[in-house]
Amino acid sequence: MQARTAHGAGLGFRRELIAPLQAGMPAAIDFFELAPENWAGMGGRSARQLREFSERYPFVCHGLSLSLGGPGPLDETLLHRIRDFMREHGMTLYTEHLSWCADDRQLYDLLPIPQTEAAVRWTAERIQRVQDILGQRIGIENASTYVAPPGAEMSEAEFITAVVEAADCLLHLDVNNIYVNSRNFGFDAHEFLAALPLKRTCYIHVAGHYVEPDGLIIDTHGAPVIDPVWSLLADAYARIGGDVPTCLERDFNFPDLAALTAEIDIIARLQAAAPSIQRKAA
Repeated sequence: MQARTAHGAGLGFRRELIAPLQAGMPAAIDFFELAPENWAGMGGRSARQLREFSERYPFVCHGLSLSLGGPGPLDETLLHRIRDFMREHGMTLYTEHLSWCADDRQLYDLLPIPQTEAAVRWTAERIQRVQDILGQRIGIENASTYVAPPGAEMSEAEFITAVVEAADCLLHLDVNNIYVNSRNFGFDAHEFLAALPLKRTCYIHVAGHYVEPDGLIIDTHGAPVIDPVWSLLADAYARIGGDVPTCLERDFNFPDLAALTAEIDIIARLQAAAPSIQRKAA
């Protein structure tokens, strides 16, 4: 299939949304995002439904289970499946979390990587291997975390920058994750944003979250985006320009398509209001 490059404002491709999208595709949606683990190798009705959309719209692959910072071997069988899947559907961008989620088996959680020089080298080498197999640079996403890993030799922003530079990869910026961590760990979200290697930004996530009764914020992707997160997204565009493809993540508690489209419209308005800035992501 002809390659399609994502641009503008997009939405996570979820099975619960397929029927509403088939009934009337909102003009505001420029692209979709999916987790390749959930779709690669799928046949039957699911494969036909995906093909219906991938023939008309760009898709971004956002991985969930590579465990880039984990102690176990990379799942190279999965990587080859992802590479073939992307080629089959003309997908040109792959991103993954800067975290670990497996040892001898999947742990089904995204855990923080110790912020050490050794971890930088280990993670960067694994990212380089991923890039070699996929034949392209990937974006790594700043993750939401709920515990600070021990033995830190640098700040989280310094760790992300060091990994990106050592691996020569790109940055997948998640502004909601920055906000969540800033509230849970007590730092300034805008200062953290400014400290990241923003010139490497290839992709952005924005999402909602849940606040526990004790004030702990959980990155759920199950609620509307709040104003401080929109403000952080606007700050990101002011620093890197508005031409970065940006996806609204919504994984459950789906409202009607009109409500989702209203949030996608906010992304588009913020992109249009931002300056056009030359970046190093390409």
